[in-house]
This record gives sequence, structure tokens and C-alpha cells, in this order.
Amino acid sequence: MIRVKLPHHLRNLARVNGELEVEVAPPVTQRAILDAVEAKYPVLVGTIRDRNSQQRRSLVRFFACGEDLS
Repeated sequence: MIRVKLPHHLRNLARVNGELEVEVAPPVTQRAILDAVEAKYPVLVGTIRDRNSQQRRSLVRFFACGEDLS
């Protein structure tokens, strides 16, 4: 289970409070996490990465064990 913290405006858009939890099959990659989030919350498609290029938006950050992996 992967925990995802979204900025306030994206939590409002997805209509969630607090963190999201998504299942990601190995290997766990940034792309796999974004795929899982967008599959569970389709309203977020196009907000956390570009629809055409699939590149994550520059303001989206990834942290694991307190380390910035962006």
C-alpha cells in the first residue's frame, strides 16, 4: 500500500480528506504510482501529469523515507 499526500486543491478536486492509499504492483515506480492514483481518481487525470506526454508536472514531488526523489 502506497500513501499519497495531495495538495489541498487536488484533495478538493478528488473529494478526499487526508492521504490517499493506492495499491501498486511491483516494481513500484513513480509512473506506476501516478497510474494507480489516476485510475482510482479519474478526476485527477491531467492535473498531476500532462495528458499527452505523461510527464509529471514540475510541482509534483516524490518523497520516500524523508528523501526527495523528484
